[in-house]
Amino acid sequence: MADIIYRVPLFGWMLKEAIHGPTTAKVLFVVNLLLIWVLAIATFGYPAIIIPALSAVPIMFVLLILITKG
Repeated sequence: MADIIYRVPLFGWMLKEAIHGPTTAKVLFVVNLLLIWVLAIATFGYPAIIIPALSAVPIMFVLLILITKG
């Protein structure tokens, strides 16, 4: 599956370099993701802020259940 993801143009080689590369590549990958998010906010506005927050809700819900379950 990783091989298929690595073949995606522009994103695949950055992800491969972030996983297998030096620390600098990992930091630059995170910076690129943040800049893409800022560009999406500048382009689409409020929905670019809300959609990631709404998609994080189920993840946080599961984490809270796991924490309280012990």
